[in-house]
Amino acid sequence: LCRGDSQLCSQKAAVYSLDVEANPPERIFQLIDQVNPSIFCIHATNYEQALYLKSPEIPTAENFDHLLDKFGGASFSAEPDSWNLDTDAQNPPEANETSRYEYGVPVQTEDAFLRLPSPVVSSWCSDANPAGFLVNQATKCIRSVSVEKCDSIQALSMLFYINSSILASVFQVNITVQSIVVQSLNGMRTLLSSSEVLRLPMVLDELCINAVLAVNYHITHTDTGEIIEAAAAFVLGAISREALSIEQSFEISFTQENTQPVPLSGNPGYVVGLPVRAGFQPQGYPFPAAFLFASLALSSNIHSQLTILHSTSTQDCLAAQGARAPVLFGYNMISGCKLRITAAMKCQPLAQTLLDVLKGQSFPEYVASFGNSQAQDVLDWVPITQLHISEQMISHTLQSSCQIPVSLGIEVKWTKYGSLVNPQARIVNVTATITSTTLKQLPSGREKIIPITSSVVFTDISSPAEPSYKAWPTINIKLPFDFFYPFV
Repeated sequence: LCRGDSQLCSQKAAVYSLDVEANPPERIFQLIDQVNPSIFCIHATNYEQALYLKSPEIPTAENFDHLLDKFGGASFSAEPDSWNLDTDAQNPPEANETSRYEYGVPVQTEDAFLRLPSPVVSSWCSDANPAGFLVNQATKCIRSVSVEKCDSIQALSMLFYINSSILASVFQVNITVQSIVVQSLNGMRTLLSSSEVLRLPMVLDELCINAVLAVNYHITHTDTGEIIEAAAAFVLGAISREALSIEQSFEISFTQENTQPVPLSGNPGYVVGLPVRAGFQPQGYPFPAAFLFASLALSSNIHSQLTILHSTSTQDCLAAQGARAPVLFGYNMISGCKLRITAAMKCQPLAQTLLDVLKGQSFPEYVASFGNSQAQDVLDWVPITQLHISEQMISHTLQSSCQIPVSLGIEVKWTKYGSLVNPQARIVNVTATITSTTLKQLPSGREKIIPITSSVVFTDISSPAEPSYKAWPTINIKLPFDFFYPFV
């Protein structure tokens, strides 16, 4: 029996149990502190205005104009003016206090925060959405426009998105214009050769030109969370007089300095059809975790992906050398080629060439366990186990036969991780098996064609869900008539 608000982080609970070992059975009463397992709970109810329902303001002749200005727009804030929960937003700290950002913290500017407009309740744009540090976002929303007043609508101007500097360390980081793309009424886009000249919205021949249709922020930061560069790419377009609204799109991405941005394959778990991420461990490990990011890359693939042999139309293994296809999570794949062997071919160079065809020039050492695993999180990377299987040679005449690799089989074992309601795919083991065969020396003038294959198999090793409760024991006893007193 619980008393109080169930949304609190902890509350008093009366627990009644039965001691079946006593003769006669006895009732046991305990008063315990029951902890709410939810990560979103009320620690202390210290906001008095939230404890009661505030009566809405009734429109009258005196306050009608005020209410119309406040709630008559396409979007408005549902919070009263008296809610001053974030006093720091009104008075941003000094630059030296914001030299380091943590994940999710709003990126502050000299006047407020970096704007990333997004839909709130409806599809209309709200400019009150701050960009969170290291939180890659992409939003789309509808903006109400009027061609006659387009030059006075701030959200249509490039200055609205770059006129504030980002608070960094001892200096402020200005937002530079990376590129400007102009879009015509029919959707054709043209990249301007120079992005140094600002193009502001203006009315021309019943059209509003140079209106902002899309903004793409790119933030560069250090490994300690200090923002050092900020750039914005714009898409400007024309709006006809008949248009009452336009759709704007906004995007922001973050990249650590001296590293290449790596696309994710899920957040956090892998998504079926997206590439499996892979890489290398730096030489001389262990290093500080930050050094792992630069070294974690696949030489034969700039996107740090696990790859296999890509089949070509000619099916020639020697011509297919270097052609790779990304391994897509959840997709069993098989590819191959044919190798024409002559008596003039040397064994060792041929074996190395086939190994390069199967594994690529640089086969990765690790695979990311999650789709969003970061390179600096060393424990988030699963080592690839490499096995070699070869046939036993019947003859000991090494001059007349040799071992060449003919197939590469990759098995990816994964499991469902996390909540049963929303399980995430996590890679737990990767095995790459090279199979070699014995090739005997061919007589002069003879040729032989052998098939070379490469395959990937995904295996789900998730354990079946078990119930979190145990069956209650059956007690065949007669309770006293007043056992539940004073409860019914």
